[in-house]
Amino acid sequence: MVLLKSTPIPLGTPAPNFSLPSVDGRRYTLEDFPSAQALLVMFICNHCPYVVAVEDRIIQLQREYGPKGVQLVGICSNDPTDYPDDSPAKLLERWRSKAYGFPYLIDETQETAKAYEAVCTPDLYLFDGERRLYYHGRIDDHWQDAGKVTRRELASAVDRLLKGEAALEEQWPSMGCSIKWKK
Repeated sequence: MVLLKSTPIPLGTPAPNFSLPSVDGRRYTLEDFPSAQALLVMFICNHCPYVVAVEDRIIQLQREYGPKGVQLVGICSNDPTDYPDDSPAKLLERWRSKAYGFPYLIDETQETAKAYEAVCTPDLYLFDGERRLYYHGRIDDHWQDAGKVTRRELASAVDRLLKGEAALEEQWPSMGCSIKWKK
């Protein structure tokens, strides 16, 4: 397991388009969410301990902000060859058992991860209604223990965005396992 931090990307960068199958067989593109006031694109997976540690917090974000016009989208870009927990069947199983409540997409070619410059799981990108990057960073200040969180940076960014406030210049990078690139 290689620990990496997300790559800084300039705020205002447009969201790269994608066309990916979901674990339940549907296909999604960036244009499938036109009414969302905000779009949170998350590079996640099943096996990474960093994702597993924050998974319930991600699901809580969906429950808290989905009704407020925020669309979450999970994308798994990992090569499942050496990580069978990230196979499509296992992704579907986890998506159902945890009741994610948002689309979970499969980036088999890894082109979407490359377009977003994603490097780790979780790697989180919050885009505004015009699909310009508003926040790129971690969920909160304590990935290991939700009970020790003192700052919910992602939720704060979503709140600011929904209020029409400017994005904060300071972004706190996400950290996690490296994306498992194809050999």
